[in-house]
Amino acid sequence: MKRVKVLGSGCAKCGQLMDAVKAVIAAEGLDASVEKVEDMQQIMAYQVLSTPALVVDEVVLSRGRVPSRDELKDLLTR
Repeated sequence: MKRVKVLGSGCAKCGQLMDAVKAVIAAEGLDASVEKVEDMQQIMAYQVLSTPALVVDEVVLSRGRVPSRDELKDLLTR
């Protein structure tokens, strides 16, 4: 099972990324858990300075933007 985290302070783009990640997981039938991380201490532990950020299995794969659906599919199925 993949562990996916969306790092963000609760901004609109953070919500968009969370929704997009959930949609790709559902559409692709991926075995993954999704967690929203809003605590700044935890976000800083990933050395992320711009949100939203996407973390898959503790590796930061995207930061500061909402990737396209195709890019998210690629990032989540690696």
